[in-house]
Amino acid sequence: MLEIADNGRTWLLSGPASSYAVHLTEGDELLHLHWGPKITLGDAEALALRPLPDYWPFESPLDGREEYPVEGGPRFVRPALSVRTDERRGTEWRFEGHDTEPGADGGLRLRFRDGGLTITLHYRMRHDVVERWVSLANEGPVLELLRADAATWTLPERADWRLSQLHGRWAAESRLTASPLTYGEKVIGSRRGHTGHQHLPWVALDTDATEEHGEVYGCALGWSGSWRIAVAQLPDARVQITGGAGHDDSGLLRLAAGESYTTPVFAGLWSDGGFGGASRAWHAYQRAYVIPDADRDRPVLFNSWEATEFDITEEQQSALARRAAAIGVELFVVDDGWFGRRTSDRAGLGDWTPNPDRFPKGLGPLAEYVHALGMQFGIWVEPEMVNPDSDLYREHPDWVQFQPGRKRTELRNQLVLNLAREDVQEYLWQQLDTLLSSAPIDYVKWDFNRAFTDAGWPGEPYPQRLWTDHVHALYALLDRLRAAHPGVAFESCSGGGGRIDLGIMSRTDQVWTSDNTDPLDRLAIQHGFSQIHPARVMAAWVTDSPNTQLNGRVSSLRFRFVSSMAGVLGVGGDLTRWSEEELAEAGEWVALYKEIRPLVQHGDLHRLRPPAGGLSAVQYVRGDDAVVLAWLQAQSHGEPVPALRLKGLDPTAAYECLETGEILRGAVLLHHGLRTGLRGDLDAAVFRLRRI
Repeated sequence: MLEIADNGRTWLLSGPASSYAVHLTEGDELLHLHWGPKITLGDAEALALRPLPDYWPFESPLDGREEYPVEGGPRFVRPALSVRTDERRGTEWRFEGHDTEPGADGGLRLRFRDGGLTITLHYRMRHDVVERWVSLANEGPVLELLRADAATWTLPERADWRLSQLHGRWAAESRLTASPLTYGEKVIGSRRGHTGHQHLPWVALDTDATEEHGEVYGCALGWSGSWRIAVAQLPDARVQITGGAGHDDSGLLRLAAGESYTTPVFAGLWSDGGFGGASRAWHAYQRAYVIPDADRDRPVLFNSWEATEFDITEEQQSALARRAAAIGVELFVVDDGWFGRRTSDRAGLGDWTPNPDRFPKGLGPLAEYVHALGMQFGIWVEPEMVNPDSDLYREHPDWVQFQPGRKRTELRNQLVLNLAREDVQEYLWQQLDTLLSSAPIDYVKWDFNRAFTDAGWPGEPYPQRLWTDHVHALYALLDRLRAAHPGVAFESCSGGGGRIDLGIMSRTDQVWTSDNTDPLDRLAIQHGFSQIHPARVMAAWVTDSPNTQLNGRVSSLRFRFVSSMAGVLGVGGDLTRWSEEELAEAGEWVALYKEIRPLVQHGDLHRLRPPAGGLSAVQYVRGDDAVVLAWLQAQSHGEPVPALRLKGLDPTAAYECLETGEILRGAVLLHHGLRTGLRGDLDAAVFRLRRI
């Protein structure tokens, strides 16, 4: 809901539990008033009467209070907007007016002008998530956007802020860490052209929150290219968070007269329900407003990569498909190796036609065979890349990113196509549209297996724009393919979790969380992932034991399945080598997952115990039903398994544990089932609860 003061200079957006307020002074300074518990418009107007402090001449009273600090004038904080023309640098804006967006989401637009540049700040409240972004339209001389962040968030004045973030690397993504916020800036981001394995574009700040209690402020950026989020504690202890596209201030875009730019969305959430309450709010927001078709169940899939790698034949895939169908798999995906001369990672990328030796009649016969087995059919692609050993590169070597006179850096034997070029965009559209029209394909795993290194564009007057234009072209291509092929689902992958953010998630149905499929390692990765993103998009596979891809760890089929059942279940092992007993057990786990899938993919998550050794557990609640997934990582002799206090249930009701027959009442402690169902290292169990 949006409310506006009578003088038209104070605005209040409110959701079910929170409010966000800004105020425009008579001098056209836009000040932040409030972000937190729900307040009235009268409360916001009272806040607007507070005078600014007198800090001159060495500090600015605007710093830490301005809603969107621009470069220029009496400001010393990091600017969210930095503009340069041939004559000057900086912004001196004047307020032009406001208008509202139609609909129930309380959309607000605040318009400012500096010469020929119109700057519009956009706000929209969805649930208790505030979406913010900025659009810039130029009607004057050519100007350069050195930096155009999506938003600056201002926190209330408090001591002892703590910063939480998700860091990592390839095969070890989404590791949660928290540390005290100190004076100065903490900057996270990506300089790699994609979201990156090193940081997810999310931060959370609190002073004393626990998993279920206390105030948490969180921010998440919806951008799939290079990005930056800066968290600053200013000299007077005030805290601001600024973020947007681009990794530095060296130049984002050049705008001629008639051209415009819109930043990605930088979303913010306040919750008083601790980190767990904040996570559930983020999850509900994404299921309602971000993820396509989020109300649909994601199918159990089989992916051929770890079973076959590049050694693919139609007969071999058919054999795997028969075994996958027999254990209850619903989607069969042929991974890398089906196209061009792709017999290794040294050739074939860019040539998106089936390998004639491996699929002499194309993908149609295999797809139809998979459909006849009762499964959907999917394929792997990596459209943004090209191998030097490919027909595409031999014909168009100028289509890649490169710096003139410099060596073209190959990573994984591949180069990055310059998607900012319209001819490259059209080529990929034609190739992928033809491919999806040539066979009954239901699913596409879209990969991105290397970062930008030589981001050059010879002959282009402003080559820096490829950093932003590449992402916009990616989004446009996905949007166009989804519109032309509405029955096809897409998964975002980037060597695992290297491209996970609200931007790509608005165009894909699920994401590949990590190339690390070790079930124990996955517990920490999935714990971090769940801080911001829901299980509905978190793909997780059961693969072979020992884990030959990474660490050689041996784990039971039970532990592997329960680890993967916390998200969108998949199977990636070589089923032709599984024994009949293993296949039968796998079929039972798949059947159990299908039963609890509505709770996992659409329910509310409660993290009962983090994966810090010993017992860890998560719980999903939906309506009168709940399910607990528990993992015992290690147990010392004589040490009992601790009880779990369940959450999100009616304390006045009774619940039956279907696995043990226990009747749980009052405080809802689960203990008997844990002690009889979990024994020894790397054990796991599932407990279903139903209200009686």
